[in-house]
Amino acid sequence: MPSVTASFIRATARVAGLAMTEGDAILSDGAVVHRVRAADSGLAPNMEYFALVDWIRATQDDEAELVAAYAATIEPEDLGVLGLAVKTAPTLRTSLELLARYFRLVTDGAAFRFDERGELAFLTVEEPNTPHPTQQFRNECALAAIARYIRYHISADIRFDSVSFRHNCRSTPGAYNALFDCDVRFAADRCGISIPQAILDAANRSSDPAVCAYLTQHLEQELGKLRSESPLGVELFGLLAEALDDGAPQANQIAAQMGMSERTLYRRLATEGLTYRDVLRQAQTTLAQKLLIDSDFSIAEIAFLTGFSEQSTFSRAFKRWVGQAPAQFRQQRTAS
Repeated sequence: MPSVTASFIRATARVAGLAMTEGDAILSDGAVVHRVRAADSGLAPNMEYFALVDWIRATQDDEAELVAAYAATIEPEDLGVLGLAVKTAPTLRTSLELLARYFRLVTDGAAFRFDERGELAFLTVEEPNTPHPTQQFRNECALAAIARYIRYHISADIRFDSVSFRHNCRSTPGAYNALFDCDVRFAADRCGISIPQAILDAANRSSDPAVCAYLTQHLEQELGKLRSESPLGVELFGLLAEALDDGAPQANQIAAQMGMSERTLYRRLATEGLTYRDVLRQAQTTLAQKLLIDSDFSIAEIAFLTGFSEQSTFSRAFKRWVGQAPAQFRQQRTAS
């Protein structure tokens, strides 16, 4: 199941003047105002992170200002070893290559691709097959943070060719032009930042090739572990997403399909900080949101396709998960 490093969650909380404890509590003036569960691995389910982001966004009047605040708040250190490797890389090109290659170590909900073609280089956001609507906001924050990093750690004089997003603008377009100091295009065919190749060899101010090489070796080892492991939650998520149109399957049915007992399934999920209900809810929520945004199915049809026998039961569950009724969610997302 898609997840994100708790460091991103702490940075997001800081933007809103909040703090995250070592546990799961988000604090405001010492009082718990929200909770985000993170596993022992330091990763939290994407839906937990997105719920916090949406909760914070609801308290803000201007999303562009919130994006700018996030970019000014997050630091390379928030990415752990990857951030330090990017910071100590000898050149901007190496920093971007590292970011693209190892970003999956801090989240499997999105990835970067780095390409050089002609006079321009492109750092493109590759979204999951079923992106959550909040992914649009996270993409804005990610690219704004990268732009700020480049200007702060490489040179304040760097100018980008353009920035583009696939979604429509939800704020004032001029605010994004000012934030990135370049042309920002919405409803484009890609999500990414275009950088003149001439500046790719610019040196990082904190360049330390020896340290970067050491950190990169560590990252490569972690990437190898990641490739050799197939998290059970990810496999279960895929099976549930495929089975929902026949109703929400019971745990014993899925366990048998996966070649294990129901008890073993529960035990192995627990080692990943998950429960069967967690993954089922994630699959239902992700599929429901995708169908509400990208299809013309009625609410009743979407209820059936996501494993519910009654539209009313689906609507109550969806509002509990997302904070909006299905019709309200569809109207707001398709209008943006």
